[in-house]
Amino acid sequence: MEGPVGGGQDNVKHLADCSVANALGTWFFSVAGALIAIPVGIRKKSLAPLVFFGTTGTMLDIIMGISQCEREHAERQMKLLETQNLASSASADAEG
Repeated sequence: MEGPVGGGQDNVKHLADCSVANALGTWFFSVAGALIAIPVGIRKKSLAPLVFFGTTGTMLDIIMGISQCEREHAERQMKLLETQNLASSASADAEG
């Protein structure tokens, strides 16, 4: 039961900041969507493929960034829990 009282809110803020940073840092699917959409759009003489593939690629980039951040957050929480368990077991051994 140690730590700051507002720790949960700090974790949520860190997760949100990380998600935004990862979502803005990825660009692979956005570029791939545009590279697919340009020739298809020229062939069909329409902007619809650019809208479809561009938004789909962007959404995939955002989803990949958020899932990566959630994975990192879960790993950090597991390490913290493991450290707390080791500390509590060490204090219990010292008492007994």
